[in-house]
Amino acid sequence: MRIARVIGSVVSTVKADALTGAKLLVVVPLGESPATEPFVAVDTVGAGRGEVVLIATGGAARLADRQPTQAPVDSTIVAIVDRLETDTWVNYVKD
Repeated sequence: MRIARVIGSVVSTVKADALTGAKLLVVVPLGESPATEPFVAVDTVGAGRGEVVLIATGGAARLADRQPTQAPVDSTIVAIVDRLETDTWVNYVKD
């Protein structure tokens, strides 16, 4: 899994049938060096702009609860982060 921040959304009127009704969000990975390009992930938890989220990637992305099993995705938002800490330092706390 990867940690990322939601920075936008994607609207697509023409897409694979398995993605009908899916919310597509643009996310940027956090804490990766060098900085990684933003990418699109299917939202299964109701995340919004500015929130920190957990992303399942690869084959695991198709196994998320509300994700259609035959959908052609490789990134799915599976959790909204409330608190993130490393060692004894708190890196993020949701408002």
